[in-house]
Amino acid sequence: MDIEKLISKGIDFASDYGLKIIGAIIIWIIGSWIIKKITKTAGNLMSKKGYDESLRKFLLNLVGWILKILLILAILAKLGVETTSFAAILAAAGLAIGMALQGSLANFAGGVLLMIFKPIKIGDLIEAQGELGVVKEIEIFTTKIVSPTNKEIIIPNGTLSNGNITNYTTEGKLRVDLTIGVGYDEDIKKTKEVLMNVLTSNPKVLKDPAPSVNVSALAESSIDFAVRPYASVADYWDVYFGTLEQCKEALDAAGIEIPYPHSVEIQKEG
Repeated sequence: MDIEKLISKGIDFASDYGLKIIGAIIIWIIGSWIIKKITKTAGNLMSKKGYDESLRKFLLNLVGWILKILLILAILAKLGVETTSFAAILAAAGLAIGMALQGSLANFAGGVLLMIFKPIKIGDLIEAQGELGVVKEIEIFTTKIVSPTNKEIIIPNGTLSNGNITNYTTEGKLRVDLTIGVGYDEDIKKTKEVLMNVLTSNPKVLKDPAPSVNVSALAESSIDFAVRPYASVADYWDVYFGTLEQCKEALDAAGIEIPYPHSVEIQKEG
């Protein structure tokens, strides 16, 4: 075996692939540094905009992995490896995963939208998807709320973000809607004064917006009054139940009748 030929081939191999390997190492070092800078800058921007911590970490990891895959493809191309097949395999795998996880991806997208635009936040009283409760936790795929009966309800973020959400906490004030009926023989002006005194004497009823009492309907056996006090979110149920009780007591004290169903028995002689 000709040693000189082997040495010559070794030198040619080293000069050819050695430079490629050195170039790949340089690309890896520079690319890794750039990826760190990009993820750090993106993380700072997300923190300034108040992104949820779990969402921020997830997005940074996602961006980091995508950039690392692109960096690896660039290194393979530098080494002379055909990367077209790798790209096709990644695209096919991504499509297959997307089809298999279609529902989960919709929930993930919904979670991202909820965390970015923040129509709700932890502690808010909301009504969505036919459920009423206080938001306990907003996760990537689901949102947990606690109902007034202390039951935990888990709502997929996909349906939550695409449906109607009523947020009772955003404005900080809620109107309490009550209907009080009195007999037709009672004086309307006096009844309104009695009911309004109940509202204005309750310290939990807000002065602004001002409470109101108005005739809402002339029912079959009663004159119905729309009693509308406003309360803070925390005092809503106290005002609701308290006002009902206090209105009954005040009307009784004023001698104003609250009608109730009567039954008449007719007997036929025969």
